[in-house]
Amino acid sequence: MRQVLRLLGLFASYWKWMLGGLLLSVVTFLADVGLMALAGWFIASMAIAGLTGTPFNYFIPAAAIRGLAICRSLGRYLERLVTHETAFRLIARLRVWLYDRLEPLAPARLQAYRSGDLLSRLGADIDALDNFYARLLTPVAGAVAGCAICVLFLCRYSVSAALITLGFLILAGAVTPFSVERLGAPTGEHLVEVSSRLRSQVIEGLQGMGELRVYQATERQARFIEEETRDMLRYQARMSRLNGFSEGVVGLLADLAMWFSVIMIIPLTVSGDLRGPDLAMIALFILTVFEAVAPLPNAFQMLGHTLTAARRLFALADARPAIREPDSASREPERFSIDIRGLTFRYAPAGPSVLKHINLKIEEDQRLAVIGPTGSGKTTLAHLLLRFWEYEEGEIILGGRPLKSYRSSDIRRKVAVVSQDSHLFNTTIRENILLANLNASEGRMIQAAKAAQLHDFVRSLPESYDTFVGEMGVKLSTGQIRRVAIARALLKNAPMVILDEPTEGLDPMTEKKVMEALLALMQGRCALLITHRLVGLEAMDEVVILENGEIVEQGGHADLMRKSAHYRRYHNLRFTWTP
Repeated sequence: MRQVLRLLGLFASYWKWMLGGLLLSVVTFLADVGLMALAGWFIASMAIAGLTGTPFNYFIPAAAIRGLAICRSLGRYLERLVTHETAFRLIARLRVWLYDRLEPLAPARLQAYRSGDLLSRLGADIDALDNFYARLLTPVAGAVAGCAICVLFLCRYSVSAALITLGFLILAGAVTPFSVERLGAPTGEHLVEVSSRLRSQVIEGLQGMGELRVYQATERQARFIEEETRDMLRYQARMSRLNGFSEGVVGLLADLAMWFSVIMIIPLTVSGDLRGPDLAMIALFILTVFEAVAPLPNAFQMLGHTLTAARRLFALADARPAIREPDSASREPERFSIDIRGLTFRYAPAGPSVLKHINLKIEEDQRLAVIGPTGSGKTTLAHLLLRFWEYEEGEIILGGRPLKSYRSSDIRRKVAVVSQDSHLFNTTIRENILLANLNASEGRMIQAAKAAQLHDFVRSLPESYDTFVGEMGVKLSTGQIRRVAIARALLKNAPMVILDEPTEGLDPMTEKKVMEALLALMQGRCALLITHRLVGLEAMDEVVILENGEIVEQGGHADLMRKSAHYRRYHNLRFTWTP
């Protein structure tokens, strides 16, 4: 029930659309019932008039039948139009709402979720909530309103028939759906979980196909997918059998209601209190009334599926961000400089220290390089500066004030970043670059692409900058993706720069040219270069050597070349840091 109330709260701003869909549903249902009942009465009246030779004015009922038919057709069209538009708006609202809550969770809190599972929640689970409005809320409200009106109409002819119909309507529209919901809830929950696991397996299998082939694990992955598919089909078959059973029960109850009501009305017809054509009208009227409750068992059958999807979404949305944001908006830093004092960080309270008592200073016009082997804590340091994680020990001062006093979004607007995993959206190269500065001119974008050694490659493509890069940049090489990210950073022109392995995946000649562009980008800015490749370090103002989360050496490139044999040996021989 809590999930239902939360969903209603989220949808409250669309109450006019929801009410419009409900009213159209009721009007269409009443037109359908009226059409069938009037048609039955009209046919019976015409038959009796033909047998007895009694004059009969068929113009008015014939016109009414045409009017009801038009009303039903038009009402059904408008109802579908409004309810589908409402459903699309509600789904869009849910996606925006969930994304707004996901953004503060990245990346710290989302690392516990598989990428396929996250995609399933954003996609399939939200789509499943379409059932809540279109297949549950509107049909239930429409059935209650429509059936109440119809039962009151029946009381005009026979209270006994109205009570019999009401009793069978309760059995078909309340007892049967409740029973089906009890029977279908476990299956619906399992179906959501299995479907989510299956999507995760398929998505991650496609994304990691290269690794699966290297480790010869493709057959094992295929078996996992096959097992999950069998489970999903088994649960779907159960739901289908339950749906067929419930439809049969509703049909049986409708027939019983009609027959018992007719039996109660026949004496009234014999006594002359009720005309013969009215008997045909009431019989068809009762049968048609049950169309209002016919969708309810299937809707309640899917209730477990819908509520499970809602619980999964709310569990994700209710997760607490790793970052505690300040209540008020951030003030502009007095200067763009970084002062790190005694910084110690663990990913888990009982886990090992990834960074240990780090002390660093980066002035607003200084270029500092942090080098070291993989796993030494270099990227963690960058993530802390960007407020992806919250540190507990030590302090980071930005522009004279604690980093924690700034909102994370305000900090990131002031920082140009080239990360190890540069993400490209499934759109054009142009739009991927312009993400850094939507107001940038064509000339500035091309200038940034040239500096990133990307322009010549793009011009060689048939559609140039309008070339689509595919999902996650699948149509580009790793080096080309990196150069798009560098062009982004160049176009942003932020006062702070963080470069995390910016030349990884580039050939030596391109690496040298890109490094020249990056050095120009860092000029006059507070710049941090994180790398294990010892290229371009002679241009850095200071170099810090990080191993096992600790600073082991630091100084200018010339000083380290003179006093550090370890640094000198690897710089001269391999240009790649290996402890």
